[in-house]
Amino acid sequence: MEATSFSAALPHTALSVSGHRSFRTCSRVRSSVYVPCQASLDFHDFDRPVSQASLVSGSGSFLRRNAMNGVLKHCGPVQKRNPAGQIFSAASAGVCTSGENLVESPAHVAEGKVGVLLLNLGGPDTLNDVQPFLFNLFADPDIIRLPRPFQFLQRPLAQLISVLRAPKSKEGYAAIGGGSPLRKITDEQAHAIKMALDAKGLAANIYVGMRYWYPFTEEAVHQIKRDRISKLVVLPLYPQFSISTTGSSLRVLQNIFRQDTFLSRLPVSIIQSWYQREGYVKSMADLIVHELEKFTNPKEVMIFFSAHGVPVSYVENAGDPYKDQMEECIDLIMQELKSRGVDNDHTLAYQSRVGPVQWLKPYTDEVLVELGQKGVKSLLAVPVSFVSEHIETLEEIDMEYKELALESGIENWGRVPALGCTSSFITDLADAVIEALPSATAMSISRSAPEEPDFDPLRYAVKLFFGSFLAFILFFSPKVIHAFRNHLL
Repeated sequence: MEATSFSAALPHTALSVSGHRSFRTCSRVRSSVYVPCQASLDFHDFDRPVSQASLVSGSGSFLRRNAMNGVLKHCGPVQKRNPAGQIFSAASAGVCTSGENLVESPAHVAEGKVGVLLLNLGGPDTLNDVQPFLFNLFADPDIIRLPRPFQFLQRPLAQLISVLRAPKSKEGYAAIGGGSPLRKITDEQAHAIKMALDAKGLAANIYVGMRYWYPFTEEAVHQIKRDRISKLVVLPLYPQFSISTTGSSLRVLQNIFRQDTFLSRLPVSIIQSWYQREGYVKSMADLIVHELEKFTNPKEVMIFFSAHGVPVSYVENAGDPYKDQMEECIDLIMQELKSRGVDNDHTLAYQSRVGPVQWLKPYTDEVLVELGQKGVKSLLAVPVSFVSEHIETLEEIDMEYKELALESGIENWGRVPALGCTSSFITDLADAVIEALPSATAMSISRSAPEEPDFDPLRYAVKLFFGSFLAFILFFSPKVIHAFRNHLL
């Protein structure tokens, strides 16, 4: 397996995909770096805003101290104290998420004290968490990319969007039980990976770090440091790489590691994407075949892959490899299905677009209507970019899209469940971790960042005045209000 060290984990300004190595068979495919990367990385090399470390206040003196020292600076997410107790802990099996007691895994192997950091999006635990969760999401410059002169509007804009969108989002979370199950499922996956690694002779502590809600990535990193981990594998739970998911989480890690002496010397290996791994592809094919068998006429079923969308500008302007990786992922899964005698028609569409900008097409809702108009009667939805059930599968696909499909003339609806803790999938992730360990190297810290220009109060005041005036006009113009009503509410 080809993994990447921390210093080479994030691609350069233009994420060129011309040098991509395409895997057209699933014979021992490798979890590889999809895009060319630099040997060392400086955050000032990027053409988009750098996501800041996302914690400015919270429980624990470590967080407060480092926030004051500048490790966690500028605008971080809204937080609350975890009502369940202390944030940093681990079960006796060595899974570190949240709870009250910390018990380290006692076994040690030749690799030293190994840690595995699982990265995920996070989700609100309760309905009261929805608005601050949305604020954290939209305050991320990798989610909403503002031109440099207007980056000071990031937080006000995030506040506006989160307040406007919260009521509808609360309805969605209420429909699936009052909160996101993502944290619980990710904890279960962490425990399952721990057990799989133990079975393979590797003792490791597993940590869970969420980007926009508890347990935050910063909390997991603090525990990693406290446990004195000697080698770390970072495993984002996103099969395909995108600057808005894996990229955003890695930026937070890089910001933290590059300013901490211990962490900067910690050997780290990052598995950027793993959609092309044999275990993942076969696990997806297993689930699809199982669900197809539930239809009266399995061969007549349209296999409908629905992936989370990203703005077109991410792909065309920033070189995000997500679209290419997604299309290749679908090709690999269909090749595996054809090798099993499954030759159904299939299509790919993108869901969950937000805002008035253009997102990757075709859109899931539009394609469902078109398929119904073309006479498709049986459809199997496959959430291909998600490995855990959450609001986009349980509410958006299972409720909104199912209703739309049935209204459009599709008579037989089915949906493939997310991989979750499927044993073959978990085993393959454990193999990916083991394969990545030998490539772990200490992160390269750049101290040669360009100096900030001298502060000019007059220039700043002029920029603030005209920026605020423009923002006021934009926020309250009829066109923008219409866009917010149609796309955000």
